[in-house]
Amino acid sequence: MTAPAETTPIEPTVRVSTLELFFDLVFVFTITQLTDTLADHLDWGGLGEALLMLAIIWWMYSGYAWLTNAMAPTSTYRRTLLLIGMAGFLVIALAIPDAFGETGWAFGVGYLVVNLVHSALFLRSAGESAVRAAATLAPPNLLSAGLVLAGGFLPSGQRAAWWGAALAVQLVTPYLARIGGFTINAHHFVERHGLVMIIVIGESIVSIGLGFAGVDLDGSALLVALLGLGVAYYFWWAYFAGDEERSAEALAGITDPRRKALMAVFAWAYAHYPMIIGIVLFSAGIKKAIPAAFDPLKWNAAAALAAGAALFLVGHAAFLMLLRIWRGVPHRLVAAVLAMLTIFIGHIDATAQVVALLAIMAVALIIEDLPQVLRSRTTNLHSFGR
Repeated sequence: MTAPAETTPIEPTVRVSTLELFFDLVFVFTITQLTDTLADHLDWGGLGEALLMLAIIWWMYSGYAWLTNAMAPTSTYRRTLLLIGMAGFLVIALAIPDAFGETGWAFGVGYLVVNLVHSALFLRSAGESAVRAAATLAPPNLLSAGLVLAGGFLPSGQRAAWWGAALAVQLVTPYLARIGGFTINAHHFVERHGLVMIIVIGESIVSIGLGFAGVDLDGSALLVALLGLGVAYYFWWAYFAGDEERSAEALAGITDPRRKALMAVFAWAYAHYPMIIGIVLFSAGIKKAIPAAFDPLKWNAAAALAAGAALFLVGHAAFLMLLRIWRGVPHRLVAAVLAMLTIFIGHIDATAQVVALLAIMAVALIIEDLPQVLRSRTTNLHSFGR
């Protein structure tokens, strides 16, 4: 799938702009809202609604990552439209807590605005080949936005069906649109997604703070908070400790435009989704674990902690496999299975479950890095000997 290193084309270095980072901060507010809403409704219904909302929101966030990869926000026109798109995401985020109730219409309106801005910028500001590709991408995107909007105004009992239909349209769109017409700058694309991932991981730390609402600041609660911070650190380690650079090289090495575009969809849109929902689940679970401390967790909270860590690990393993970066895949899959087993520990003691999750992730990732550390140490010793 990737060209040999010596023939891989060198791409120009294009850094993510501060306006794009500002945009990402507004998007991540939707993650905060989803986490809080799921923590308040930690059941199958609440999980299904969170999964559906995140899926259709993540599709359009990914669309904006493609947009700014093809078009830098360098003019007043572009920046103004991006600001309007940010406003649409803010409306979506504010509507999330009751999106399947009274505020479904606001969710739909915000989503339509996000789609209209995305299409307008692509069709007027990108290069010729990207415009042709966007011309085939805009109709299904606007169709899905129309379904979300219509579902928001219909009775709440019908909303999931309409929004599910919108998601189905999105899933088939890469096969219908001429996405091979987009020129992807791999390093910008990877950096953009990496920045949003570090902000999403930071959401788990925010959830630790929010978990102290109405809770006495005692030793047991502090211990759970510090353990939760440790798990968040290993989320960071799993994603950023070398694999980000390798993934950029792998994407840059794909020379066929359509294959490169499909890889961008599969690896950064689809495979990132379980990672993000995993962080959301873990964050909702840690909010429940802090007040429980050394008490048993309910099954739903214990399941949220375990499934959150497991989904993140499985999502990242899928991401690496898609890019044929095999180092670390077995470690993540084994750790994911062990993480799921901690549900039973959490039903006995909340703190013990977070300890177990921290230990599982730490051991798996340290074992993964151990051969490289030993090789580096051996190389240094040989250099010193010479």
